[in-house]
Amino acid sequence: MLSREKVENNQIWIYFIFLIAAAGFGFLMPRSAESLESMISIVIACLMYSMFSQIPFTSLKESLGDKKFLKALLTTNFIMVPILVWLLARFLPQSPELLIGFYLVLLTPCIDYVIAFTALGKGDERLMLASTPILLIIQLVLLPLYLWMFMGKDAAGIVNPPPFLEAFFGLIFIPLITAVCIQLAAKRYRLGTKILSGSAWLPVPFMALILFVVAASQFPKLPAYADDVVKVIPLYVAFMIIMPFLSKFAAKWFKLDTKSGRTLIFSSSTRNSLVVLPLAFSLPEIGSMVAAVIITQTIVELISELVYIRFVPKILLRDE
Repeated sequence: MLSREKVENNQIWIYFIFLIAAAGFGFLMPRSAESLESMISIVIACLMYSMFSQIPFTSLKESLGDKKFLKALLTTNFIMVPILVWLLARFLPQSPELLIGFYLVLLTPCIDYVIAFTALGKGDERLMLASTPILLIIQLVLLPLYLWMFMGKDAAGIVNPPPFLEAFFGLIFIPLITAVCIQLAAKRYRLGTKILSGSAWLPVPFMALILFVVAASQFPKLPAYADDVVKVIPLYVAFMIIMPFLSKFAAKWFKLDTKSGRTLIFSSSTRNSLVVLPLAFSLPEIGSMVAAVIITQTIVELISELVYIRFVPKILLRDE
């Protein structure tokens, strides 16, 4: 019998099956696949609600009681990662169109499937889950600042604030408020409890669906931007290799326990590609190229995560 736990335990393979199916559909039926692009924002909004509904907002203060972990989390994601990303960007042609995609995806920590990878890598998934609201809020505040610091006038000329604000309210704020309201209703009404219980089934299916929709609609466009994609792949790989070791250093510096250290590694190494993708589409004229740069990172990251879930607990941060 199919159970939620069984689905969650096999979610990584589900994602890869959907990615392979999406690649086949995209290249065999490109016109039909490209029409799926209009669904991306809607599916991401549903995914965000499904993820937010599992975050224990009513006990958030208790879940974030580990101040050492919170300091380490913010230090790695918003100080160490930006410095590394800026250094890696020195190896790219200083093309605003290329850099905007590179910065968008690498400067934003993941708030969705990182929870699953953390659990598979024997980290503390509850700690990761409870940290997502803080990561989300801070990255939204700091992303424009980082773009201005790293790109200056080039970023100001490319990024249009209204689409960013629209993406924030549609993809994040509304799903977040909906999830909080249902959690509050679940404390008083049986219907709220049933809705919340049913929502627990949604993250994996919606994650698989968004991967399919994004990959199928964008894969046919990748050959057109092959020159740019080839330039970023080695840097994405370098990021995935370097960040676990920097995070391990941070975990020791902040004296985190083993599970918290693993959680820090997954958080700092996993990026928010699916959430920033609609921001790429909002960019006039260059949206498709920026999206291609972002999607390439998603593919590199998913392959790397399969290595992480074995390498991190068995080699990098073993049980004491």
